[in-house]
Amino acid sequence: MEFDLLQYNYPSRRNVVMAKRGMVATSQPLAAQAGLEILRKGGNAVDAAIATAACLTVVEPTGNGIGGDAFAIVWFEGNLYGLNASGPAPKEISAEKLREMGIKEIPKYGFIPVTVPGIPAAWAALSKRFGKLHLKEVLEPAIKYAEEGYPVSVNVAKLWKKAYDTFAKLEGEEFKPWFETFCPDGKPVKAGEIWKSKAHAKTLISIAETNAESFYKGELADKIDAFSRKYGGFIRKEDLASYEPEWVEPIGVNYRGYDVWEIPPNGQGVTVLMALNILNEMEFDAKETVDTYHKQIESIKLAFADAKKYVADPRFMKVSVKDLLSKEYAKERRKLITEEALMPEAGKMPKGGTVYLATADGEGNMVSYIQSNYMGFGSGLVVPDTGIALHNRGNNFSLEEGHVNCIAPGKKPYHTIIPGFLTKDGKAIGPFGVMGGFMQPQGHLQIIVNMINFHLNPQDALDAPRWQWVKGKTVHVEPGFPVNIAQALSRKGHDVVYETDSINFGRGQIIWRKEDGVLIGGTEPRTDGHIAAW
Repeated sequence: MEFDLLQYNYPSRRNVVMAKRGMVATSQPLAAQAGLEILRKGGNAVDAAIATAACLTVVEPTGNGIGGDAFAIVWFEGNLYGLNASGPAPKEISAEKLREMGIKEIPKYGFIPVTVPGIPAAWAALSKRFGKLHLKEVLEPAIKYAEEGYPVSVNVAKLWKKAYDTFAKLEGEEFKPWFETFCPDGKPVKAGEIWKSKAHAKTLISIAETNAESFYKGELADKIDAFSRKYGGFIRKEDLASYEPEWVEPIGVNYRGYDVWEIPPNGQGVTVLMALNILNEMEFDAKETVDTYHKQIESIKLAFADAKKYVADPRFMKVSVKDLLSKEYAKERRKLITEEALMPEAGKMPKGGTVYLATADGEGNMVSYIQSNYMGFGSGLVVPDTGIALHNRGNNFSLEEGHVNCIAPGKKPYHTIIPGFLTKDGKAIGPFGVMGGFMQPQGHLQIIVNMINFHLNPQDALDAPRWQWVKGKTVHVEPGFPVNIAQALSRKGHDVVYETDSINFGRGQIIWRKEDGVLIGGTEPRTDGHIAAW
């Protein structure tokens, strides 16, 4: 992919960053620098990704933690690999048990939505298969920040306060360790204040020294098990011991000459691909027109309707990804798009808080990586004396009997976090991602259209104003979204709502690699985004 870097269609909020030997793009400067430090020590893009990810559990705990899930797409020595490190529901939980407890929907907080964490296993699996350095050396920057502390950044502090306000309303002794860990003085940490966690550092050391075995079969597993049993949770050491991340084949579609890759279900990456398939045969006269925005919104609505009905743990899906991504099906869905906003419904099929980072090294290896605790800090639970904040990914399960995503023992939930990757003619262009719950497929779609249809460079593609379809005909737009376009969308039947803050419109990172090896990076202006380059 080539860009005329002197032609800006938007007044960029940041300069485009370029380098040759290595690049790390993520949402927190200290984490980006940690990844670069590992590259300078002789590590490759995978080592840098692990280092950055581990550091993010410390310096941006508002979006991820050791007790969350992860996914990765890795371009290594000319081949593409996918890793699904999302965990299943505990073997002792079931829809029947929850209904007997009087529960009508999966709660957001507490032990019920806690599924097996996959992040430590992701680090170990990536390191074992592709890494050059020992995991202990790779996790060293994160360990130091946890031991010695660091000044909390502005946007992280805002989310910290938001979590404090939420968790302060929860009842139960099991939530006390969260406050002891993240609010040691009885209040949320403010921007510029130093926060540290020696327990978090000790846990990272244990993971590093045992290649994550301690988390799944050793002392850390014992602590998770004991904490769960004490407060009536379902997760057990046996659930942890039997867990293995899955190496998967990425799924993709060709969009106007470029191959766009995502992780297959149980992730929602297929939503992006379905929407792109619908858009593939549609014309766009210019970027800033109501027609361009309308078509993108309508396509993502249709894709989401199908994803919410059909996508789940692939062992339980009743339709195939091949059918969801068929050109014939996209053609039928495309016919539903008119000049008026539609109410989305799933089509009839043939029978049958998060953090994102991108890394690249001078050898051409690249990583698209995402990890999350979900909804910020996750379940509100921290395993005592470990710094392990447990995620609440099980909240995405359904309790509806017969639903493809109904909770069941050992079943993985519909998952929101998705890394993306772009290739052309069998060669890597690079990783991209936009974190933020159900905003993620919408963010992927918008930056891909910005890049491919309108030839924006990575930074401009991220800077461009965003929209988010919420439900029905309701579309939220961020501050700065063109008023004339918003008014025109309203005339087409969209219920357009201006948000007062851009925090809900995702946080993205992009690295593209030119054929001469030059790396071009873009980072998110809606958070403390940073690119460390060499």
